[in-house]
Amino acid sequence: MSSRAPESLPAGIARLGFADARRARALLDDPALEGLAGDPDRIEAGGLSEALSRTADPDLALLGLVRFLEAVGADPTARTEVVETLARDATARHRLLAVLGASGALGDHLVAHPGHWRAAAFAVPVAAGERVSRLVEAVTDPAPGVTPADALRIGYREQLLGVAALDLTAPDPLEVLAPTAAALADLAAAALEAALRIAREQVGAGAGAARLAVIAMGKTGGRELNYVSDVDVVFVAEPADGVPEEEALSLATDLATRLMRLCSAATGAGSLWQVDPALRPEGKNGPLVRTVASHRAYYERWAKTWEFQALLKARVVAGDAEVGAAYCEAVQPMVWQASSRENFVDDVQAMRRRVEEHIPTAEADRQIKLGAGGLRDVEFSVQLLQLVHGRADESLRTPSTLEGLRALSAGGYVGREDAATLETAYRYLRALEHRIQLYRLRRTHLMPTAPADLRRLGRSLGHRTGPAEAVQEQWRVHRREVRRLHERIFYRPLLSAVARLSDQEVRLTPAAARERLSALGFRDPAGALRHLEALTGGVSRRAAIQRQLLPVMLGWFADEADPDAGLLAFRKVSEELGSTHWYLRLLRDEGSAAEQLAHTLGRSRYAAALLEQAPECVQFLGGAGGLTPRSRGEVLRRMRSAAGRKDDPEAAVLAARTIRRSELFRIAVADLGGSIGLTEVGRAMTDLTAALLEVTLEVCLGEVAAASGRAPLTRLLVVGMGRLGGAEQGYGSDADVLFVHDPTEGADEVAAQAQALEVVQRLVALLRRNGPDPVLDIDASLRPEGRGGPLVRSLASYREYYSRWSLVWEAQALLRATPVAGDPGLAERFLDLVAPIRWPREGLDGAQVREIRTLKARMEAERLPRGGDRKTHFKLGHGGLSDVEWVVQLLQLRHAGRHAELRTTSTLTALEAAARLGLVEAGHAEALGAAWRLASAMRNAGVLSRGKPVDSVPTYDRDAEGVARILGLEEATAQGLAERYRRTARRARAAFEAEFYDG
Repeated sequence: MSSRAPESLPAGIARLGFADARRARALLDDPALEGLAGDPDRIEAGGLSEALSRTADPDLALLGLVRFLEAVGADPTARTEVVETLARDATARHRLLAVLGASGALGDHLVAHPGHWRAAAFAVPVAAGERVSRLVEAVTDPAPGVTPADALRIGYREQLLGVAALDLTAPDPLEVLAPTAAALADLAAAALEAALRIAREQVGAGAGAARLAVIAMGKTGGRELNYVSDVDVVFVAEPADGVPEEEALSLATDLATRLMRLCSAATGAGSLWQVDPALRPEGKNGPLVRTVASHRAYYERWAKTWEFQALLKARVVAGDAEVGAAYCEAVQPMVWQASSRENFVDDVQAMRRRVEEHIPTAEADRQIKLGAGGLRDVEFSVQLLQLVHGRADESLRTPSTLEGLRALSAGGYVGREDAATLETAYRYLRALEHRIQLYRLRRTHLMPTAPADLRRLGRSLGHRTGPAEAVQEQWRVHRREVRRLHERIFYRPLLSAVARLSDQEVRLTPAAARERLSALGFRDPAGALRHLEALTGGVSRRAAIQRQLLPVMLGWFADEADPDAGLLAFRKVSEELGSTHWYLRLLRDEGSAAEQLAHTLGRSRYAAALLEQAPECVQFLGGAGGLTPRSRGEVLRRMRSAAGRKDDPEAAVLAARTIRRSELFRIAVADLGGSIGLTEVGRAMTDLTAALLEVTLEVCLGEVAAASGRAPLTRLLVVGMGRLGGAEQGYGSDADVLFVHDPTEGADEVAAQAQALEVVQRLVALLRRNGPDPVLDIDASLRPEGRGGPLVRSLASYREYYSRWSLVWEAQALLRATPVAGDPGLAERFLDLVAPIRWPREGLDGAQVREIRTLKARMEAERLPRGGDRKTHFKLGHGGLSDVEWVVQLLQLRHAGRHAELRTTSTLTALEAAARLGLVEAGHAEALGAAWRLASAMRNAGVLSRGKPVDSVPTYDRDAEGVARILGLEEATAQGLAERYRRTARRARAAFEAEFYDG
């Protein structure tokens, strides 16, 4: 009881929720409220006015109360009982007024049948059996002048009053959704049983010849019915002893038709709902009633995917219980095998899309049930997961959406947070649907637009401040969340993969796993089984999710050359990350992350090794941009940030190398997945190396300067050479560089040289140490005087050397020189210095051309490793990388001084430019380019597959298969791969000899 002091009615009535204060004042003065309203000029704490203010629509409740008391007033004794009860019993008053304030239709019923007020005022939960008894009694012994059909409707509405009263007065409308929906389903089942009793009475003595059972489908079957909804049913019948089947089916059809008419027709006592048998075999074109055997035969041979989805909620609700049980026993096993049907998941997904496509445009944004983010999104998501995973997990076999969602969460099929979000949203959307339908007891799933309807709806759900706006905002929030999760869960690629597994595969018992591992091609099934047992053993949520993932992932591992290594790597990563909150959720929920991870680990030891060192990189698989290589600027920023958080230089460089490790994995997975090509790999690898050199140079320069106690004496530059300079680095590439310095103004040159050398030596040493990433070998052998010359020179020293002593091979090496780290101003001066050397205006004279040809011939004779095959060595073999690059570099040295198009450090770009200029025959250029691409791609694929540098075409079939799978080639044997390479290399060698020696 409130302790608020009385106040004048006109001042407070609007605040209590009455929309029409004048009308409310007049109704409170109505004689029908005598003895109940108190002083009409005051709002008394705990009095009628305040009680009315707690309803969804105080105006509607007050009007309904006046009409009800007028109707009951014809009997003074009854009126006295009502008034006294409402005056003293707050609970009874609250329940009756709540019904009157939320449902005009139930208010009309109370006016027509005032004696039913007790059903609302004294409402208590009723068992399903008791509901049947009450309705059967009502239709068996109706009041005088009332037909059984009318008695069915009147008795149904009486019980509906109690359901609504408990629903509307619950502290939390979302918490009572499940019991309310179950009560409505039980009441519908009772009505079907009562209608069947009436139908049998109408047929007469021969009705017992057919044993008819009514099977509820949809929301009735799942005990989650709305206030007003079609009741989906299937009829099944068997003949009584000695009765011919044809005769029994004819009688059962008559009974079923009468039952449908009794429930669906509108009479003077109102209507119930439509009985819809369209979910029966063959739909509206099929027989209304079939035997159990006929049903079984149809589902075994002809049923479509959606029919098995509908059977998920099948439940016996009326008629012959034994026949109904036989039907369920016959069809239920088929439900849990349906997901193994071809294209099952695709069919269910397509069905959901069709539902959305058929929503009228004018209704799309108001649909609570069928629209995007509506109830169907939740229901279809839950049902699809149940049907796919329910084959192996019986805990998922429930017809209830909410129970199914909770089981999916408990089993790890849906994340806890996602399940909680979906459950809350589903409860809210269903509560909206219930409150909207209650008002007029009409079947609708549309959000109202009228302000009065929105206000009543918001207040009925507990919104008291700005109820219309609040309910619309809550609805929009839940719709967004439902749609987001529906699209992620319902279209999850893992579902299709699981659905394609056999029963033995999906259950992953030890015996089934051992057989499948052998069949899939695992070389060590016993070892693989140990990995599976370690990952899936126990009752933890982690093990449960692994049991979902692994049956499918085994197939993905087996698609690759080394499934054993892939599974082992997966175990290592899972054991490292299994306790994190996001890892298994990522694999289960996010797009194709699990499939991509399996293929990556089974295809690439290089990527697997990186991931084992940095398992958190699995997150890259989850986002749309996660596998897009980062730009040099972004990588440099991240490396600087990581290094800047460390005080120790060695720790700072290690932090930068940790970033490099992550980015190497990102590039490798993008390459393996085909989202980037050879050129993009070369650029990304080069940018990554350049960023690491830049940060390491900064750290080392700062360390040396700090140790000396003074500012740096010189500016430093790292110039990329070879593949680094050409932005063509591969996974096994060294970093070919030159080191240049330029003393600051006034600095002693000897001291500056010493400092530059100390910085460079420190840089080389730090990068050659074992660390979190693969070691980056720094190779400065292309410097003036080669390995015998100073490791670092001043710009002036380079100028003097190149002007006096440089050889043709050094000019050739400079063709790919590109500054990659250090002082930008020094970089510009260095490029100005080397431009005329690498791009001589007059080209080469005959002696210089002969010198280059001689060097090439000597290299071929001396540098091929012992045991190397000239036909298959990627770099030094005939038609290999060296052949292509020397042709291009000779062309550049001879013609770049006159053709700016040739002034590029990229091999392929220069080759294409030379072909356009007519400096190389087009067919030769094509052959050379194809060989360069194939050799580079094979070399990269070899490193990715085996995890270490590869110089030649693999000689073992297993290694060849790994390379071939990465490149997407059909040749999966060493012989086939070698034949492909040799064909390409032969054409390139012929082009090389024609262009290099005859040109």
